[in-house]
Amino acid sequence: MTHAEAFAKLCQVITRLRAPDGCPWDREQTPQSLRADLIEETFECIEAINEDDPEHIKEELGDIILNAAMIAAIFEERGVFSVAQVLEDNAEKLIRRHSHVFGEEKAQNSQEALANWDKEKAREKGRGGASLLDGVSKGIPPLDRAWELQKKAAKAGFDWPDLAGVIEKFQEELEEVKAAEAAGSTKATEATFVDLEDELGDLLFMGVNLCRYLGIAPSVALHRANLKFIKRFSYMEERMKEKGQALNAQNLALMDSYWNEAKTRP
Repeated sequence: MTHAEAFAKLCQVITRLRAPDGCPWDREQTPQSLRADLIEETFECIEAINEDDPEHIKEELGDIILNAAMIAAIFEERGVFSVAQVLEDNAEKLIRRHSHVFGEEKAQNSQEALANWDKEKAREKGRGGASLLDGVSKGIPPLDRAWELQKKAAKAGFDWPDLAGVIEKFQEELEEVKAAEAAGSTKATEATFVDLEDELGDLLFMGVNLCRYLGIAPSVALHRANLKFIKRFSYMEERMKEKGQALNAQNLALMDSYWNEAKTRP
């Protein structure tokens, strides 16, 4: 089966599911209701890639494509745009923005290729704004939005000249968190809580900036950290259960020893 035939079959299945005599659940779905599923499937795909499991990756990629195709099909039903237009517009955009492949521009490395992409993107109508940052979607999660905002600023030259400056700023923000926490512990008011929230936000923002400077996607790094935490905590739970010990603050020393033991395991 060709790519075109396979995608056509998927669209036919979606049309059948959305038909009056189709699946009640699928018929009730809207672009808004499918947002959470699209995010969830994306992170499940990331997890499969982290696990380097081809079969799982194939399954999760299918789920992402299904969600995207379902959303596009709903808009087609409403007469806003068609699934074919989504695909055609995307192909044309790829051609325009890869002028070093399909046009006369040159790119000797990935940096030059990205520069060509950004230059063509800036030419496209309706993409401009009062600020360079206006192009960053307000709908993406805060962690990812911070990353995109920082990348935009860095491309404009607003960046640290070296890693040492980023780390120094991160440490500076950490000290400001400590100061805000100390102030709050002596005088707990709504204002001190807001100050602490503000400083923690700055610290998180700088943590994202550190990821960005090192070329690490923060959401992917955090997803990996979550999985690592789950694995180590589960190991600690199992060992505590084997010893007949409860999970509580009184057994923290024992729990911590099993946690450290989990860290040495592959």
